[in-house]
Amino acid sequence: MLEISSKTNLLEQKSYKYSLQDIPDPNLYRDIYPYDAVPRIPFNHRRVPMGMPENIWITDTSFRDGQQSVEPYTADQIVSLYKLLSKLSGPFGVIRQTEFFVYSQKDREAIRRCQELGLRFPEITTWIRASRDDFKLVRDLGIRETGILVSCSDYHIFKKMKMTRKQTMDYYLETVADAFEAGVMPRCHLEDITRADFYGFVVPFVNELTKMSEDAGIPIKIRACDTMGYGVPYSEVALPRSVPGIIYGLQHYADVTSEMLEWHGHNDFYKAVANASAAWLYGASAVNCSLLGIGERTGNIPLEAMVMEYASLRGSLDGMDTTVITEIAEFFHREIGYDIPVMTPFVGRNFNVTRAGIHADGLLKDAEIYNIFDTEKLLGRRQSVLIGQNSGLAGIAYWINENYQLTESERIDKRDPMVSALKNWIDEQYKDGRQTTISTAELEGQIEIISNGRFRRL
Repeated sequence: MLEISSKTNLLEQKSYKYSLQDIPDPNLYRDIYPYDAVPRIPFNHRRVPMGMPENIWITDTSFRDGQQSVEPYTADQIVSLYKLLSKLSGPFGVIRQTEFFVYSQKDREAIRRCQELGLRFPEITTWIRASRDDFKLVRDLGIRETGILVSCSDYHIFKKMKMTRKQTMDYYLETVADAFEAGVMPRCHLEDITRADFYGFVVPFVNELTKMSEDAGIPIKIRACDTMGYGVPYSEVALPRSVPGIIYGLQHYADVTSEMLEWHGHNDFYKAVANASAAWLYGASAVNCSLLGIGERTGNIPLEAMVMEYASLRGSLDGMDTTVITEIAEFFHREIGYDIPVMTPFVGRNFNVTRAGIHADGLLKDAEIYNIFDTEKLLGRRQSVLIGQNSGLAGIAYWINENYQLTESERIDKRDPMVSALKNWIDEQYKDGRQTTISTAELEGQIEIISNGRFRRL
């Protein structure tokens, strides 16, 4: 049967409807996931069309998945971070939602206090165990949407749940019916989708969800969860590892619209950001992230990374205030005591710091030569250098100008006698085998001596 596709406006064959394959033994894809070897990436050379939605956005899981790998945040810390998320999101709500636990008194207090702020974005949602009592708890909190776990790989169905595929599907569908009865919109988290039988379980299950949604007149969101970070963004990769294939398949064979489709990834193989970008490019409107990428094992998709990716793909920040990213990093360091690795993009102490003397010489002439963008404008962080044995005269001059925040008329260059004197002192420090960079306090103390008080410690 032929019909016009609402997505492509082309005449297409009506999608084949896949039926549940209720097999007696689990399909663990041992050829792809041998366990005693690095997982393999199979190619089948099938291409799916790129189709970014008209609207894309970010959702946050810092207070749910993010809290599972650090000391639990206090209610005060959650409220402060929620305010920062709202400020970063901007007037159009690019960071559209954030999810909370609901089980402890602290969790519910944090939700209540965030609700009382009256902020439009990000919308507060929850994540719960799939039970009627939990749905009632969400409804009583005045929350319209909640995530529920619907693990979809045979690793979970057979090994953890000890069920068959048919039993599992029936259980999940009953759970969604309970959500409808409570008047709550379910967001189904398809856990471990990159090890699942896509056409044998995932698509038939989601087709049943779509039918239930239409009959009840209540939307159902689908979150495709790359729980182990196995997803691959390359084209022509075979399922179940293909991110483009998963997103395309959920749309084309299970009728999930872009607005109801969300990607949640982990970074076990360093592909979290690339996979999230691929999900956007191939049709998912939402990518689920956490602040600083904090989450299970290697972490989630870093929210700040997808803010930058959004701007790269859209050509605009659409009102997002990216200087808040620096405020968030400072809050984690100061108020939570979380140590951000110094080389972490956008938030690490050294992300826009250079050690090499030749780089510093370029920075002294024009910061654009060795800076990824105007970090002072976009992140409220000026480019800086670390002083060590390879810094050179230019690096020292640049450090003095930035450290003392000298105006254009006050700035010195590498020919200044004080720079030469400081360079000689630095060289002496490394004659005895010193390996570390020189601290700010050491440099300021020596500069005060060399300059006869011209520069005093800030």
